[in-house]
Amino acid sequence: MLYWLQQLQVKRWQHRQTSTCTDQTNNNNNNMSDDFLPMLKNPLGLVGEEAANASTQRTPLTNMSIKHPLIEIQNSVHSLKKRTSQDVVQSVFHSDMIAWAFDSPADVTTAVSSSGTPTEAPPPPPVPSADPAGQVTPADTSEPQLPLEDHSRRKKSRSSSTMPVRRRVTVTSSSDRTSRVQQEKQMLMEEVKAQKELVWILHKALEAAQLEKRTCAEFLAAEDEQERLEVLRHRERQAADLRGRLEEAKVEAEALRRSLSEKDAQLLELQENITMLTEKNKAKQQVIIKLSDQVTSCLSAPSPSDSSSGRVQDSQTVRQLQQHVENLKDDIEAYKTQNKFLNSEIYQLTKLWRRSSEQEKSLMVKCAFLEATNCQMESRYLGVLRKLQETKSLDPEQQKAVQIMIEDALRGELKSVFKLSSNRDYDEYGFKVVPDYEVEDMKLLAKIQALEIRCFNLLHKDGVEHPLLTRWAEYLAGRSDDNLCPSPELKALLRAGVPQEYRQRVWRWLVRTRTRTIWERHPQRYEELCEKSRTSPHPVSRQIQLDLHRTLTTNQNFCSPSSPALQQLRRILLAFSWQNPAIGYCQGLNRLAAIALLVLQNEEDAFWCLVAVVEAIMPQDYYTKTLVASQADQRVLKDLLLEKLPRLAAHFETHNIDVSLVTFNWFLVVFVESLPSDILLPLWDAFLYEGTKVIFRYALALFKYKEDDILKINDSVEIYQYLRFFTKTISDSRKLISIAFNDMNPFPLRLLRNRRALHLERLQRELRELEEQQREFFTESAEHKDKELDMVASEDDDEL
Repeated sequence: MLYWLQQLQVKRWQHRQTSTCTDQTNNNNNNMSDDFLPMLKNPLGLVGEEAANASTQRTPLTNMSIKHPLIEIQNSVHSLKKRTSQDVVQSVFHSDMIAWAFDSPADVTTAVSSSGTPTEAPPPPPVPSADPAGQVTPADTSEPQLPLEDHSRRKKSRSSSTMPVRRRVTVTSSSDRTSRVQQEKQMLMEEVKAQKELVWILHKALEAAQLEKRTCAEFLAAEDEQERLEVLRHRERQAADLRGRLEEAKVEAEALRRSLSEKDAQLLELQENITMLTEKNKAKQQVIIKLSDQVTSCLSAPSPSDSSSGRVQDSQTVRQLQQHVENLKDDIEAYKTQNKFLNSEIYQLTKLWRRSSEQEKSLMVKCAFLEATNCQMESRYLGVLRKLQETKSLDPEQQKAVQIMIEDALRGELKSVFKLSSNRDYDEYGFKVVPDYEVEDMKLLAKIQALEIRCFNLLHKDGVEHPLLTRWAEYLAGRSDDNLCPSPELKALLRAGVPQEYRQRVWRWLVRTRTRTIWERHPQRYEELCEKSRTSPHPVSRQIQLDLHRTLTTNQNFCSPSSPALQQLRRILLAFSWQNPAIGYCQGLNRLAAIALLVLQNEEDAFWCLVAVVEAIMPQDYYTKTLVASQADQRVLKDLLLEKLPRLAAHFETHNIDVSLVTFNWFLVVFVESLPSDILLPLWDAFLYEGTKVIFRYALALFKYKEDDILKINDSVEIYQYLRFFTKTISDSRKLISIAFNDMNPFPLRLLRNRRALHLERLQRELRELEEQQREFFTESAEHKDKELDMVASEDDDEL
């Protein structure tokens, strides 16, 4: 490319040399008027045979592109720009030696005048100007000179004025010469840069020309005008696309300029901050230096008191201080000795205390073991007495002796076993450890049960509770109430039971999860319902008031009529009666709310727990007037009893035992007041998480636990009597949990739902039939009464 540029410049110099003349101004004006856009003599029509056969005149704008006129104008402007730059700075290959020798135009004038040449300065190079059509006309009519002629003239002028120039060169300093050389170098570098830009422009012009040539070839290759129009449209679309890209580029450039200005403003601000901080730092350093100088001057200054009296006083003060220090050192040594003695005494006492605590612990273990063994022996003894009491083959004297032994056992030495501490009678929630029995004959059985429970707690309770407490502590460590999410691990922990320390927190999370959709929409729901129950009493409020004093009568928190828990329970039940008007109140809800209040220790939480049990966990129509869903669950239980425990189901069938008479209350109140508290609360832990399936599991597990004892009873009355209290005689809660969640497997929830739906449909059909029979009965009874009245009226008429 550089070679072709050189050739292009050579051709331009030759053209300029051949086309110059003395009267260039007039000729140039005439030529420009003749060559620039001459009148075409072609036919006016653009199409037709005459326009096609006519010969076209070649004009300077013949090769101009119609598609890209701006590119042609740009090329012309750049060519004129290059020609102007050649006139001004000659060429990239020409070096002006005269500019190095002369300091100023005055020097040049002086040198020329000394050599006998005219003193006039050379005229400025012509400046080309462009007209609107894109053609360039020289601004000056003077003849441009060739580089060779100009160079020879300059050489002659240098030779003619060599001595004055050398004389001036010797006068100028080397610094001026260096500055001029650097200026010349800078000018050359700028010229090289301009030439590079020119090369780049030529590259772009060449690419545009090639593109135009390709476009023209496609345009000429088209067969008809339709295809040519399509080509033109395609190029127009490309041009529009390019214009759009150009606009986008301009917008992006403008955005970049704005961001640059913002960055510059930020930079200026930061620089100002840096300047301010630097000034502050300098000021602080000056202050520090001043203070350091002051401290140094104060330290180096001599003491003001140099008198002898002052020296004597100072020496006395120093002796007193030294004596005081010695005394303090003696005191420290004495305290150290005393401290060592006390530490040794504390160490010995600690060893003695640890030894005594270990001995006490071992004695407690032995005592617990002996007490458990004693409880086992006593329970066996009472069991033998009970069997002897039930034996009918004994003589009256033997039966009397057995009865006396039983009475002595009930009111005698066994009281010391259970009355060692009053706290042993009740657990943490106020339930009795050993429940009372209303039947006098059951007191012996209650004593046996108490002995068994005491023996079990002494031997197994500590070994079970501590590992469970550790597992729950590890699970809940670092978790908030919102982070408790359903998982198999949580399910296994809930089946094992929640320790008392964490039960309130876990129950609150379970209840909130069950009722989230309700209390999130109505966060003040409980207060609103309480206010409503105060302003407008519900029709069931009388029944609620009657059932309050029948709620958990053996519990410490509800046994007193003036207990605050009863008032809280009353407010909860009244609020629920307005929360669910379809149910209002049903006997059994008081026990559900009471157990929730004992564990959660909060009225509102207990209310939401009751809502969760009735509306979310239990099936619909479980607590309505018809109790249809409760009856359906009893039939499902009979089916499961037949599958899981066929021997016991056959035994009940043989003796015409209807287990629903006992189990109906289990399901309605979820075993409240039917199981000991140490079994009831773990059951509720799993029930609040898994639902009603837990009730079926525990009901079957209870029958499995006492299956052998029930099978030994062959009298229906005794079976009913045994089923009334046998749930309270269970002492091993771990065994019952294992039976419920392991031996009763598999226990699919889908099977339970299908059977529940089947029996519910049957019950509803039976209820409809019963209602129809009742209506028919009422209709027949009404007709029968009308006939009797007619007969009585006719008899009266006959008598009259």
